[in-house]
Parts: sequence; C-alpha cells; structure tokens
Amino acid sequence: MKKLGLIGFPLGHSFSKKYYLDKFDKEIITDINYDLYSIEDIREFERIFNDQNFYGVNVTIPHKINVLPYLQELSPEAQAIQAVNCIQIKHMPSGPYLKGFNTDVYGFKESLKPLLEEQHTKALILGNGGAAKAVEYALNELGITYKFVSRNKSENNLIYSELDADILNEHYIIINCSPVGTFPNIEDAPNIPYEYIGNKHLLYDLVYNPAETAFLKKGKNNGAKIKNGLEMLELQAEKNWEIWNEL
Repeated sequence: MKKLGLIGFPLGHSFSKKYYLDKFDKEIITDINYDLYSIEDIREFERIFNDQNFYGVNVTIPHKINVLPYLQELSPEAQAIQAVNCIQIKHMPSGPYLKGFNTDVYGFKESLKPLLEEQHTKALILGNGGAAKAVEYALNELGITYKFVSRNKSENNLIYSELDADILNEHYIIINCSPVGTFPNIEDAPNIPYEYIGNKHLLYDLVYNPAETAFLKKGKNNGAKIKNGLEMLELQAEKNWEIWNEL
C-alpha cells in the first residue's frame, strides 16, 4: 500500500489526516494510507523517506525549516520562503529524490482572491512567523502592498501600539497570522484598535478553530467582511494531492 503522512511534533488533532481519509472514502481510493508521524528529532525522517511505499508527506511545526537539508529541490515559493509544508518523494535508482513545496501560498492566495474589492490594495500582516512568510509571498504575487505588525519593533514592521485610525484607514486588509485566538484560548484577539474597522475592511484569520475567532467577530460586528483559514487548508490539501500524484 502506498503511504502519505504528516510529520511534526507534537501532533494532536490533524486536519490533514481527516481530510485525506474522508477523501479516500468518498473517492473509493483503497491503495493509499495517510497517517501521522510524530517525530521530535528530524533525523527520524530518514526512515520515512527511505521507505519505498512513501511518495509524499506534509510537514508541520517544528520541521518546516529543519527538513530543508534533506531536500534535493525546492519549488520557487519554497525557495523564497525557506519553509516547506509538502514534500514529493520519488524513489530513484540512486536513492530517494525529495522536492519541497509551500502550498500555504496557493491556499491563501486562492481563498483570498474572490474576496478582494477595489479598496483592498494594502494589507497589515499580524505576526511574523512562517505562516506570515507564505502570506507575504502571496500578497506580492497579487500586487498587494503590506506592512508587518508584531510585538517587537524593527525597521520593517509596526508594533501594535502604533496602529491608529490613519493606518487602519489606509490598510483595508488585515490578516492574522499569529496563533492568537486559537482553541482553547477563544476569547483572545490580536490587540488592534477595532473601533477603526468598518465595512471597507476585510479581516482574514488563518486560524480555523474556532470557525469564528474573536478577531473575526469583532470585525464582523463593525461591518467588515471576514474569512477564516479553513478554505485555505482545503485548497492547500488539494494542491498537495496534485503534487504527489502529478496531476
């Protein structure tokens, strides 16, 4: 049986496993299994990619970056971001050939595009971790300018206390790339001045559990368009499937 899976540590609830097993049931795919591989030390990845039955894996924290030395090739977006969440494995006579991709870019970009209106030309990216880098790449592809907002000041970003009416009235897209508001801390929301959010704004939260975070609720209450990260994950999952199966 062919194998796919998710590597990371620790692995609790997994969107990916449920998504693919449901897909296999629905499409009557009986010769592939998708499982979780909780590996703390990235060196354990070697036994996975050396298994001839494996032809692809997803990668989550903390291995999106430290898996890079094992890869023979990176897609353009993975090269730019220097983080991968999808690996295609080909078993060649010379050994396994691993190519890394970042399908977060595709998932985010394609889920954002239908929501864009003419005023959506500038964005604020809340957070500056790996997810924010994928969002940054997608915004560049869409021609949307942006500023990062984080807790610590640097020359390239704003800090939360600097956000005011002028900045929010200039940036009509606000994207939460931080884990703030994720279950179980569902009352938490990024510390932005929500009183300046209005019906021209689009608030996008990469968090999908809960479906409507405190960040999104506050935006909706002020008339903003809102979007959570579920469709991004679904689109990303289908893109992974295309990559693994070379569709």
